[in-house]
Amino acid sequence: MIIGNGILATAVRPYDREEILFFASGVSNSLEKNPAEFEREISLLTKVTEEFPDKKIVYFSTCSIYDPTKKDSPYVNHKLNAEKFITEQCKNFVIFRIGNAVGRGGNPNTLINFLKNSILSGNKFTIHNNARRILIGTDDIALFTEQYLDVFNNEIINLTYPYQYSLPEILSLLEEHLGKKAEYENINEGSYYNIEFNPRTESFFHGISSEDYLRKLFSAYL
Repeated sequence: MIIGNGILATAVRPYDREEILFFASGVSNSLEKNPAEFEREISLLTKVTEEFPDKKIVYFSTCSIYDPTKKDSPYVNHKLNAEKFITEQCKNFVIFRIGNAVGRGGNPNTLINFLKNSILSGNKFTIHNNARRILIGTDDIALFTEQYLDVFNNEIINLTYPYQYSLPEILSLLEEHLGKKAEYENINEGSYYNIEFNPRTESFFHGISSEDYLRKLFSAYL
């Protein structure tokens, strides 16, 4: 059973199972500040978990929880509240904290969509040289979930390609893929946070270099 119709819901659809409740109807914009949007998700989460108490719930959270610069973010606090609700109220669950998801279409405010649209439209933007980002394709989220869904029980798992990309790294290959130079300026700012990569995640991506994975994402989704 799948709740939602966005890029994550579409990705997990081939692996839909009667005994599993994929909750993929969350707030997708990490910059969201409207309390009503967060309340809507929590209300829906409460409703479906009460209606289907025997299903194993799969919830998609965010690795931004580990970012100290976002500890006051309404989005991060909302995700933590959703996780707390699930861990306290659901008897069978797995929570995947995912990196920056890359998929077909979706929210224009996601990192890759923003960079792609800015390059194609010729809009000038600023990048922070010291920032790092973790990425994962939505198809990989779905496939990993399918392969390990029966292994993880009542756990919170970090799910992302196990490498932290600099923004210049991402931009260089994105410019090459799109065949167009970006209009941007560099500033010596930004930070990144430590994240523990799950051993099964590292095994899942074994043998794929960071550059090859980035090329794969661009070829598959852009």
